[in-house]
Amino acid sequence: MTSEAAVEMIRSGLYIILKCALPILLVSMAIGLVVSIFQTVTSIQEQTLTFVPKVLGIFLTIMLLGNWIMNNVVGFTTELWSNFVYYVHK
Repeated sequence: MTSEAAVEMIRSGLYIILKCALPILLVSMAIGLVVSIFQTVTSIQEQTLTFVPKVLGIFLTIMLLGNWIMNNVVGFTTELWSNFVYYVHK
């Protein structure tokens, strides 16, 4: 396996990780922002107030996009295993 192939494999893996994690991170960030604005407006300074909305938002995001995320990860894994011969070849 050449260094270019290794770099390409790592680049593809990092791209899949970013692509799959981005929706969940954006939902979590948006909910955190909304709750922070709510806390600022109402002067409620409870540290645990963001926990339940974030957990529910992340759960719903995974429920809605879980199939898409799994298809991306399975596709990447299948591609890696199908090209396994090229990785071990000198």
